[in-house]
Amino acid sequence: MLNIAVLGTGRIGRMHVDNIVAHPKAKLVGIFDINIAAAQEVASKHHVKQFQSINDVFASSEVDAVFIATSTATHADLIEHAVAANKAIFCEKPIDLSLDRVKSCEQKIKGTNIPIMLGFVRRFDKGHRAVRKSIEAGAIGDVHQVIITSRDPDIAPDAYIEVSGGIFRDMTIHDFDMARFVLGENITEVSATGSRLVNTPLMERCNDYDTVTIVMKTASGKQCIINNSRRAIYGYDQRVEAFGSKGMAISENHPMNNMRLYSENFTDQKPALMNFFIDRYGEAFNNEISIFVDAVEQGKQPEVGFEDGKQALILAEAASRSILENRVVRLDEI
Repeated sequence: MLNIAVLGTGRIGRMHVDNIVAHPKAKLVGIFDINIAAAQEVASKHHVKQFQSINDVFASSEVDAVFIATSTATHADLIEHAVAANKAIFCEKPIDLSLDRVKSCEQKIKGTNIPIMLGFVRRFDKGHRAVRKSIEAGAIGDVHQVIITSRDPDIAPDAYIEVSGGIFRDMTIHDFDMARFVLGENITEVSATGSRLVNTPLMERCNDYDTVTIVMKTASGKQCIINNSRRAIYGYDQRVEAFGSKGMAISENHPMNNMRLYSENFTDQKPALMNFFIDRYGEAFNNEISIFVDAVEQGKQPEVGFEDGKQALILAEAASRSILENRVVRLDEI
């Protein structure tokens, strides 16, 4: 049984708390949040300790691992503290909005054998994972193109967008990791284009984009196209397609249920898509905990770690530079 403390009691932190409590191989032993009332609410609900300071968490012999679900600006600091305290680490993405800060964190924890896992949950979706396995099995031959569609059901609140670091760092970063996961090799060049079509005033104020397309290529010539939008009126649009010399593999959207309705006036009417990321990737979030617990128990690094977080941020930096300079950006420039 792995004893876990959760740091942060916002939406994602509370979801992790619930999943840890329900997991047969994990035990929630405590909560910490600088919002004392929020931490107290969650700790009381689950009858666990409310740590009074972050130092108390890292000094506790009860805690084997920490789940970092705090604000992005705290992630790198908490990773460094956790490594120093010999606690296994699960950290939500991104490691930081600044690539320089990520690299300095990397230097400070260099050489550690402590398991560190990044929260790229989409790797653990059964459909997306099946696409990767079909490639590994040779079912679609040599991969030529990967197409990733990721569109949110609605734009996030202004207050979130204003501090998110931009669409590439807070939204597309999942797709950058998925591209690397499915392609199975490193990307060498990036070209991006962006538009302000959903909320033009907000995007102009934040110097951000709400509609983007990214085209990437590997050294062997494999291509990946990512398309993002901050608003899809029909629901949470999440699809992955891999096209190869022998065929194609697709991970489709998830509807609210699998009913298909037929009547006199229409044929094959299907339910709406899921509308919330926790619902769409609910099973994947549980799979993620299992992967983490197993890695810690076996003394291994999880399959998605610090380096994957850094590489996704490098791709975000390349995409941002591509739009700014209106050119293809090579990864060896970053």
